[in-house]
Amino acid sequence: MTGPHPAVARVRHAVRDCLADVPPGAVVLVAASGGADSMALAAATAFEARTTGWRVAAVVVDHQLQSGSASAARSAADALAQLAFDPVVIRAVRVGTQGGPEAAARTARYDAIDQVASELDAVAVLLGHTRDDQAESVLLGLARGSGARSISGMAPVRGRYRRPLLALDRITTREACSAEEVPVWDDPHNDDSSFTRVRVRQRVIPVVERELGPGVVASLARTADLLREDDAALEQWANDIRSAARCRDDAGRQALDAEVLAAAPVAVRRRVLRAEALECGVPGGDLRASHLADVDALVTRWRGQGPVHLPGGVRAERDCGRLQLAPLPAAEVG
Repeated sequence: MTGPHPAVARVRHAVRDCLADVPPGAVVLVAASGGADSMALAAATAFEARTTGWRVAAVVVDHQLQSGSASAARSAADALAQLAFDPVVIRAVRVGTQGGPEAAARTARYDAIDQVASELDAVAVLLGHTRDDQAESVLLGLARGSGARSISGMAPVRGRYRRPLLALDRITTREACSAEEVPVWDDPHNDDSSFTRVRVRQRVIPVVERELGPGVVASLARTADLLREDDAALEQWANDIRSAARCRDDAGRQALDAEVLAAAPVAVRRRVLRAEALECGVPGGDLRASHLADVDALVTRWRGQGPVHLPGGVRAERDCGRLQLAPLPAAEVG
């Protein structure tokens, strides 16, 4: 008896490994756009569900950014229904402008997926990102210069989100769809060079591969894996330092012992400061390395300087050997 096409087998195996801990009867939600990556993922998930007993559902997000988007979403939903997904939810969203078009679309998409996952009580949400997407993420992270966390790319598992296909390339997913005759929709935005990621895909990576060799995409993805391991270790170290530095100021407010912080390596200390800033309400997208450097100076280069004002109306100040980050009083905001 002839087995499945090699590409089909690889995608199925990736899904099986990724969801090995999911029990029968649990809801697995696939986020599908209709493209080859997500449809190959959907077909493999539906196949595996026949023997595992998972309940498979799907969500299609219509970003409403182009003419005919509703029809494309409907076609993708019909194809998913043919694969025995039930329910298949189409969620239309309004894309804002904050952070630029790509970031705004991503925020709207994940908000919609989160909402559907909660409505269906899904234990896992599958995303169709591939090794090629991972390589693009690494290059974009390098360009931003935002450190190991950014260069480590997308995590295979984060909360209920899972990315089974990060070790596979786009050629494999397209071959899998072709072998199983799964209909695929090619989003015109994937060829729109006004998007940074598209320019990286179409212009940057081909040049890098031509100059450095065809294994660059795999190497970039492997770099992301290694950095993610390092990042996890540093995060744990930072959490330990943050706990050790916890104290109270004279008014009983939460603070951090500056001496404990100063003894930590700079890479660990600034992770502590970042975590503290985010917890106090600083928007993650607005928090820059320069902000953290200014707060860090309160710890390591203390000369009696005044407070540091951070985005989101948060103030960092040092007093009596203690560092405190807190939202500004309402009377001082604005």
